[in-house]
Amino acid sequence: MRYFKFIFLGLIALSATRVQAQTDSVLSIRQCVDIAIKNNLDVKKSELQMERLQVGYNQAKEYLLPAINGSVNHGINNGRNINPFTNSYVTQSLTYGNYSLNGSLTLFSGMQNLNNIKQTSLSYQAGKMDFQQAKDQVTINVITAYLLVLDNAELLGQVTNQLEVSKKQVERLDILEKEGANKLPSDLYDLKGTLGDNQLNVVSAKNALEVSKLNLMQMLNIPYNRNLKLEPLTVQDVSAKTDASSDQVYDAALQQLAYIKAAELRSKSAEKGVKVAQGALLPTLSLGAGIFTNYSSAAQSSTFIDSTTVNTGAFVNGAGGTKQAVYSTQANYSNHSIGYYDQFKNNYSTQVSLNLQIPILNYFQNRNKVKLAKINLEEAKFVESNSKIVLKQNVEQAYLNMTSAYERYTVLSDQVKAYTESFRIAEIRFNNGVLTSYDFVLAKNNLDRSKINMINARYDCFIYNKILDYYQGKLTL
Repeated sequence: MRYFKFIFLGLIALSATRVQAQTDSVLSIRQCVDIAIKNNLDVKKSELQMERLQVGYNQAKEYLLPAINGSVNHGINNGRNINPFTNSYVTQSLTYGNYSLNGSLTLFSGMQNLNNIKQTSLSYQAGKMDFQQAKDQVTINVITAYLLVLDNAELLGQVTNQLEVSKKQVERLDILEKEGANKLPSDLYDLKGTLGDNQLNVVSAKNALEVSKLNLMQMLNIPYNRNLKLEPLTVQDVSAKTDASSDQVYDAALQQLAYIKAAELRSKSAEKGVKVAQGALLPTLSLGAGIFTNYSSAAQSSTFIDSTTVNTGAFVNGAGGTKQAVYSTQANYSNHSIGYYDQFKNNYSTQVSLNLQIPILNYFQNRNKVKLAKINLEEAKFVESNSKIVLKQNVEQAYLNMTSAYERYTVLSDQVKAYTESFRIAEIRFNNGVLTSYDFVLAKNNLDRSKINMINARYDCFIYNKILDYYQGKLTL
């Protein structure tokens, strides 16, 4: 028992160590993306679909190989039945065995096999693009969630600083109030009200941060951890802006995006599908061959033993009118069963055939399959065209959002500088008693609001820029 106790305590200690390691770990954006792709169920589902399409592609190629089948048939017959050895009726119990090895090779089938290989190959390539698209979509979602956590963490730091400024002012006015040096008692209560607002802002910011962390960890498909830490990004990373125009981004997206390539490949696959269906309207020429043998317990052979002269009981007239008896020679044979190996060898036969199958009337199934294949082609082309239209709209929207975000970020950066200087002067004047609490609070709120807006604008800049990088196929982490 003591041994198991030590093992149990050791496992607990190891688990605690792992938990502590997870708690203190800092995840980078690259690590988060890798974890999400590994754990995401949609990505796994897309990978399985890709593997399924690969099997279909391999099978299409293997249809070019000959089909070879062997059969063994053993049985027992009782009563009146046909002797497999002599093909005559017998009334007895017998055992039998039939053996065959058959092969067939399609020589021509309206190019169905070759077009099917091309069709399944294109479908497989489209499946690989879908798999890549699934990973790309997870990457974009994780980047967005990752940046939202950093954004909320920075906002929490900002409102916490605002709270500290308000606390210091309230503490200063409390001291002046107790010493009777506070000229306007309303200043203290104005600042206490501002302090309450700042405390509420901190509570809201903390909640927003935890919600964004929970959202990120759900994307990673890992348990929620309040102590999760993320590697920060530098300001240069956030403020980098793409130099490409909207049209340039769209042109690059047409060449780079996985789901656009998938749509194009499916259209090409559907074209081959029409040719496969049309090939069924043509004759099929195939080559066949087979080897056969059999065995029967009723098979027997006769062996010569000797010959005997016997009186037939008949008489003929001899010379001088005498009667002479007629004699005949009779051969004696011994019957015995033919052995299994001898039958297997002696009953051997082969067959070679050339088969031509001409479709004449088959409930119009083949023609209707052609019509359905053409409908599938039109649908695939529609999906491809619609994907490009939606892509164009998304690129234009993302580009407009990026431009607007950078303009806001530039204006807000200048505004923060102006309000920082304004608040510095207001704080000096308020501390010297030449500025009312209303004007001080107004200056403080202006600075706080502009800083929060600038943080949000910086986050928007990074997100929209990364989205445009994704459209151009140069998304890097």
